[in-house]
Amino acid sequence: MLSAAASMGIDRLDAQLLLLHVLGRQTTDRAWLLVHDTDPLDDAVWPNYASLCARRKAGEPTAYLLGEKEFHGLGLQVDPRVLVPRPDTETLVDWALQCLEGRDAPTVIDLGTGSGAIALAIQRARRDAQVTAVDASADALAVARGNAERLGLPVRFQQADWLAGADAGYDLIVSNPPYIAREDIHLAALQHEPQGALVSGDDGLDDIRRIVDAAPAHLADGGWLLLEHGYDQSAAVRELLRERGFAESQSRDDLAGIARCSGGIWRAVK
Repeated sequence: MLSAAASMGIDRLDAQLLLLHVLGRQTTDRAWLLVHDTDPLDDAVWPNYASLCARRKAGEPTAYLLGEKEFHGLGLQVDPRVLVPRPDTETLVDWALQCLEGRDAPTVIDLGTGSGAIALAIQRARRDAQVTAVDASADALAVARGNAERLGLPVRFQQADWLAGADAGYDLIVSNPPYIAREDIHLAALQHEPQGALVSGDDGLDDIRRIVDAAPAHLADGGWLLLEHGYDQSAAVRELLRERGFAESQSRDDLAGIARCSGGIWRAVK
């Protein structure tokens, strides 16, 4: 059943997931495919499968074709209104949860929430937390709200430009903002995803600068700011944090051992 997809140059895993999708089976049911690998594909199913494979070959993310993406144990619905959640961002969630340890009913704000992945993962792990998710895009917020409702997680949503109009006294500000430079060659491979959620000025740091500059006015004493960034930006982000007065500026590695997140703690009294 997968030979046609292979002849089109489709990755085997993608081909399997797309086939399970058109067959109406769970994407976790790959063992079933192995057993039925030589079965002929029903003529009624083939056009849909061929269409999805063609779209994948043209670069459309598999998650958009399936309409879903797993993130930190959550099944999220995604479409071209939001970025596809990446496994590396789970590093940011894990760090955020560590920062919240020992805090009762912590207050958290997720900036540029997109599909809601970070906010929802934190809320599920910390049911006592008051989590607010912000995005400038009404379309993105519609996706995030839908995920929250489907998962039964009480995240609050606000449409805003980063921290504009946000409350003060948060225990944690967390964000996976745009961080790709305007002329970065990697953008070509991301053409199907919303560019406004990817690109941030000539060096990719424009939005991170804005968040770092504004965050202290919205953090409690001892509150953390955690940011995801590009593979080569950790030193620059740590320096921005230090210059703004954050303490304990540090970075965390992603699954590939690359420093992908940086953060610091705000001390109101120095």
